[in-house]
Amino acid sequence: MIKVVRGNPTPEELAAALAVVRARAAAAETEPSGPPSSRDAWSDPSRIAARHLPQPGPASWGRTYWPG
Repeated sequence: MIKVVRGNPTPEELAAALAVVRARAAAAETEPSGPPSSRDAWSDPSRIAARHLPQPGPASWGRTYWPG
């Protein structure tokens, strides 16, 4: 049940809000439950360490933790 707590929405605004809620509920039903089977690429630390190692030189200390 959806209850409007504050304001006076139009029927079109209520329909839009209901469409979003129903779409989110449908998406939640299709997603598998439990832990993810594989690691997301953005959270994998090897993607940063595997490329662009800092080269030695006078300013190399400034590039140590900044991936290129």
